[in-house]
Amino acid sequence: MSGPAGLVAATLLTLCFLFFPGAASWLVPLVTGVLVAPAVAYAVVMPVRRCRTHGWELGESALYAVSGWYGRRRRIVPLARVESVALRRGPLLRRYGLAVVVVGMGPDADAVRITGVSETAARRLTAGIEGAIAGREAAVSRTEGGRGAGILAVGRAGWLRYAPLTFWVWGGVLVAGGTTWRVLNAFGVKPWRIGIVRRLWAGYGAGAPWLAALLGLAAVTLLGVAGALAVHAATWWRYRLERTPSGGLDVRRGLFATSVVSIDADRLCGVALREPLLLRAGGGASVRAVAGGLGDRERNRKRSVVLPPAPRAEALRVCAEVLGTDGVLGTDGVLGTDGVLGTDGVLGAGALRPAPRVALRRRLVWALGWGVLPVALVLVALGWLLELPVLLWCAAGWVAVASPMVCALARDAYRALGYAVRGRHLVVRSGTFGRETVALERSSVQGWTFTDTPFASRADVVTVTAIVAAGEGGYRIRDMSATEAVQFAEYAAPGIVREFLIQTSA
Repeated sequence: MSGPAGLVAATLLTLCFLFFPGAASWLVPLVTGVLVAPAVAYAVVMPVRRCRTHGWELGESALYAVSGWYGRRRRIVPLARVESVALRRGPLLRRYGLAVVVVGMGPDADAVRITGVSETAARRLTAGIEGAIAGREAAVSRTEGGRGAGILAVGRAGWLRYAPLTFWVWGGVLVAGGTTWRVLNAFGVKPWRIGIVRRLWAGYGAGAPWLAALLGLAAVTLLGVAGALAVHAATWWRYRLERTPSGGLDVRRGLFATSVVSIDADRLCGVALREPLLLRAGGGASVRAVAGGLGDRERNRKRSVVLPPAPRAEALRVCAEVLGTDGVLGTDGVLGTDGVLGTDGVLGAGALRPAPRVALRRRLVWALGWGVLPVALVLVALGWLLELPVLLWCAAGWVAVASPMVCALARDAYRALGYAVRGRHLVVRSGTFGRETVALERSSVQGWTFTDTPFASRADVVTVTAIVAAGEGGYRIRDMSATEAVQFAEYAAPGIVREFLIQTSA
């Protein structure tokens, strides 16, 4: 027995013996029947089920792998981009003559794991991949013509106004307050007994709770804004983005200590235009480089930022500078050579292909089903059980107020979906709370993952992930039409899926 169910079961059994010694005689069988038995059945049945649902095929130029029993994942990886292959056999696998083949595509991309393979087939697969790695020719270095060294961007004091446009203005204060509360409790100090806290509660909280709530929210907001400004100034003061003579990028920043992040030209695969909800409402955006060699995923997110929150026009200009193959900008301030930036100043928005209409329905159902319905059901249940009609009115008010809001967010999320091929770049956009538009070098795409669920299959859509050895490791095109997914993948990165296409007269 393993996993979360086993942990919960063990915890509940321990609590039964510690706090309910008299009732343990009937609680233990109940917990065993409800949690332990399903967990044991899961541990016994699921490995067999997973092995039966895995499959693979090694072609002349690519590896095709299928996995998953609920959400099917199909990954196609060209052998020319495979960096390592390993064969793993634990005691249990060795007992049944099985093995796991792990195919690696660099430190920044998720490895492909093929499980439940017989030892003979695993050794044959490993030998075939190792032969492809040993026999492939050296990759041709990416051409860096037209990228002259120089300063691409310099920080401005006016950019500080974009620092508070984040939900962490409130979240950061709550985290800091919770930490302070725990520290005070550790020293035996009761925060509610401090003099200023008691006086504030006596003056506002006891007689006017609504006024106290508003004043508390205002205080939290002011503290959050001040903290955001201080952190932004300490982190991004004296910011400067430079192009190195070799074609890479150097990001210099810091108020008290200068931090320099260098991004090699041969590891730079594209850019990501970040527009979170509040920052987008304020007309701002930030830019990240899609690059490898910056550490694990968490370190990559921190070190890949090449432009802090700034005016959107400045963010678009930096994107054009970083992507500018020929260094030629059109008169409208956008990239004129390969058209990655649309003439309306939006990264690829001028001609992004929208998602099918069914994607809007899926987002509306998800928003109403998970954002509105659970709260309404809880309020109705409490009102019925406690015989409080006011809770029923609260449920009706919640549905009336929240439904238009979540529907508007769902429509915004649908309008954000889009993808396109522009010159040598693949452009992908999605998100509403954290909207992101990514322009990837098509040559950096190492493979494709096609993911669907039973609900997605009924809607005839699929999520297509472009796998790259940089950035997040993969960038999703959500709710693409299933009939167009494979053809688009072949068009965007030719040769990867071609070997597995079924040719028809059409």
